[in-house]
Amino acid sequence: MTGTVLVTLGRLPKGLDICRSFAAAGWRVVVAEPHARHLCGASNSVTRSVRMPAPADGKRAYLQALVDAVRKHGADLVVLAARGASFLRRLAIGTTSERLVRRATQPVLVVRLGARAVYRRALVAVDFSPWSRPALDAARRVAPHAQWTLFTAYAIPFEEKLRFAGVDDAVMDHYRRQAREQATRQLHALAADAGLTPGQWRPCIVEGEASLKLLEQEQSLDADLVVLGKHGHSAAEDLLLGSVTQHVLTEGSCDVLVVPGQGTHRPPGTPAPR
Repeated sequence: MTGTVLVTLGRLPKGLDICRSFAAAGWRVVVAEPHARHLCGASNSVTRSVRMPAPADGKRAYLQALVDAVRKHGADLVVLAARGASFLRRLAIGTTSERLVRRATQPVLVVRLGARAVYRRALVAVDFSPWSRPALDAARRVAPHAQWTLFTAYAIPFEEKLRFAGVDDAVMDHYRRQAREQATRQLHALAADAGLTPGQWRPCIVEGEASLKLLEQEQSLDADLVVLGKHGHSAAEDLLLGSVTQHVLTEGSCDVLVVPGQGTHRPPGTPAPR
């Protein structure tokens, strides 16, 4: 068995598709819903249904009940919905979903209601920090049959200061080549360490601001899943999502899997902390 997934879309057709997809891949599926009867309730793909308070009756109580359900059932993955687009999506993600993403110690999959339930093209963003390997491992569990693209963005260190100091273009190009070569080596080393063979993945190494370039690649590759890590090695950092994560959640058009960094993510099958 791959693990336990807690799904919060039990009343929606997309939720039923997700439950079936995860059950077929060997996951134990638990549905958390405010309604006693819901679309997924009678599905053979669902191991158990959990009654939740309605978010409209109090978002704080709903969030706490969701966190408690994650712990009680030892969920290795939580699935949430992002509704609407642009401004309305920001409102949804800025409240319940974002709070759970911040607090979660396991991966959280934020799904768009019109997206596919079975992932074909996964874009995995890495920056070689401690969360890069957990993000890649989580991508392989959630999208085992997808074509994986490993994305990283690089920049010339202290570029603005170098230009201000009058460093000429030839030297800047040399630094740019060095930065790209280093990113290339690190990306291939990460893939090799994760046990990926050359035919299982493709590299995407770009220069520029990570969040903008990541969204460009999402559109260019027609990705249906973006995977990225959640920084936050201290309480202060956990108050806000990282800028790249936040930007992709609010502006992206496909599902997003947010993965905790090393030291916060539980290995598959490990009971949730109580």
